[in-house]
Amino acid sequence: MAKNDFALAFNEVLEEKQLAKDIVVSAIESAMVSAYRRAVGASTAQHVEAKLDSDTGIVTVYAEKEVVEDSVIDARTEVLLDEARKVNPEVQPGDMLIVESTPADFGRVAAQTARQVIQQRIREAERSNQMAYYERQVGEIVSGLVQAINAQGVTIGLDMKAEGVMPNNQKIPGERLKLHDRVRAVVMEVKDGTRGPQIVLSRAHRNFLRRLLENEVPEIYHGIVEIRAISREPGARAKVAVSATQPGIDPVGACVGIKGVRIQAIVKELHDEKIDIIQWDQDPVVYIQKAISPARVNGVYLVDNEGARTATVVVGEDQLSLAIGRDGQNARLAAKLTGWRIDIKSLSEAAGDSLNKLQGDASLAAMLPAAVEQVPQIQETLAKKAEGRAITPEEFTALGQFVDRVERRTIQIKEEAAREVEERTTTARAEVPVAAFTMPLDQAGLKEHIFNILTEAGFETVGQLMFTLKTDANKVLGLAGIGSKAIQNIEEALGALSFPEPEPAPEAVKVEEPVAIDTAVVTEPVAAEEMPATKKPGEGKKEAKKVVEEEEDENAKDGVSLEDLFKMKPEIFQTPAVAEDDDDKKKGKKVKKKGVALEFDEDLGAVVGRKKHKRGDEAGGEEW
Repeated sequence: MAKNDFALAFNEVLEEKQLAKDIVVSAIESAMVSAYRRAVGASTAQHVEAKLDSDTGIVTVYAEKEVVEDSVIDARTEVLLDEARKVNPEVQPGDMLIVESTPADFGRVAAQTARQVIQQRIREAERSNQMAYYERQVGEIVSGLVQAINAQGVTIGLDMKAEGVMPNNQKIPGERLKLHDRVRAVVMEVKDGTRGPQIVLSRAHRNFLRRLLENEVPEIYHGIVEIRAISREPGARAKVAVSATQPGIDPVGACVGIKGVRIQAIVKELHDEKIDIIQWDQDPVVYIQKAISPARVNGVYLVDNEGARTATVVVGEDQLSLAIGRDGQNARLAAKLTGWRIDIKSLSEAAGDSLNKLQGDASLAAMLPAAVEQVPQIQETLAKKAEGRAITPEEFTALGQFVDRVERRTIQIKEEAAREVEERTTTARAEVPVAAFTMPLDQAGLKEHIFNILTEAGFETVGQLMFTLKTDANKVLGLAGIGSKAIQNIEEALGALSFPEPEPAPEAVKVEEPVAIDTAVVTEPVAAEEMPATKKPGEGKKEAKKVVEEEEDENAKDGVSLEDLFKMKPEIFQTPAVAEDDDDKKKGKKVKKKGVALEFDEDLGAVVGRKKHKRGDEAGGEEW
């Protein structure tokens, strides 16, 4: 192959198959090394390397050999000194040197090996690219042609020569696919298999409906409308709850489109699956009312009992079958959509249940005198219903009011009872010392058989046992082997325990920081005559400090008013005031200049004014 012909063909294959050049070159060189070892029978311990010229396709093999001076016994591992010095003039006999060892007919072997390696690398790269691409596509919609249909599912040809499998349980029920049909599906899972990536597709998953809505509704794609929840029974019906993230947007209208054009495109793709678009609401009552649509709801009553959330939905007699749906489908989808267990009752059935509650609970009847007055009327209406006689709209309204009054009061009583239990639990928790929850149960001094029973029941700490006894002693008394004597022993043992008082939190110590005086407020120079007339020795440092202390001590004799402060020189405030010693008050420096002079006293830590007297050193200097 002429020069550059190999390079052109080689690069063309790499570009077509989307392979990295350095990876394939490295693979070919590695294969050449293996081919050389097989061709000459070289040992695996011998260092061998190969170099491929990507322009000409020529492969050169280099092997590590021992330099000998006289004669070569084994050409695979030895080289003459003269030949070795052509490579390295400084080599000596006995040294190890890497020299060219390409066999004579190695070009044919190299070409065949390169072909095999490139083919293998192409297959590996295609699988790797397929795997990486479809791993990013998990949860997204892909399109392909139906290639085969069998008992296990449908095989679909995808992009990048990949194949996806759609199991029968991921097909839309009732949908008949034919060979060469173009179908869309969502990628559920991608697994690495021996013959390439195994791509599992689905048209029955709710995410397929979610992606279709994103494709058809630009408001959803751009985040203006948000899909809150989806419940779906493939091929039959689906409910989608949507909400708007911006005011003034109708989320339901955006999804339906003008004359239903947007939703109809999705219905057609899903083999005429009915889709209910409802508006999500933060209030569970309103949300459940909309989820039951198209049925009209008279009332929704929620009971949240330790995570078991149940919603009782009361509908009119003519709306009962519509609310339940065919084989309970509408109620089932509404329950999945809202996350509440939904119990649908007709108005007469709910009225009968409320009547039984009212008659069976004297305390409830005492709280609802107005409902008790309605009992004869409700009984008469229910009797007419049982006999098949017509009921007037006013009587239906009275039934609804009666049910609403009783159910709301019942829910209120349950909520109050739950709050009382929570308050008792909180109080009991506060009465147990904190240290008790960290004390192991074996330190409580219990009898061995009592300790074993409590340990098997799950009690690990003293605090856990004390808390249970305060909230529900029957949990302990009900254990097998625990009687009144055992309870007495437990109470005596717990009463004898003492727990260290928790250390009070350290109070924050307020540290008074030195007051920094802003020197920027005084900019006008002041003459010595404008200084105060007299000052006692040692009071120079107080002039800066008194600015802050003036408000706290109005009777301070040596304080400085704000007016005087703004008249002072800025040099006075260059150093903050510091504590002074009594001995330092007596110290001072003489001023040779007549009149008043300002200078900084290092001992006092303040600027002072000094006046020279005629008596000289006898009087000292007066401080200002």
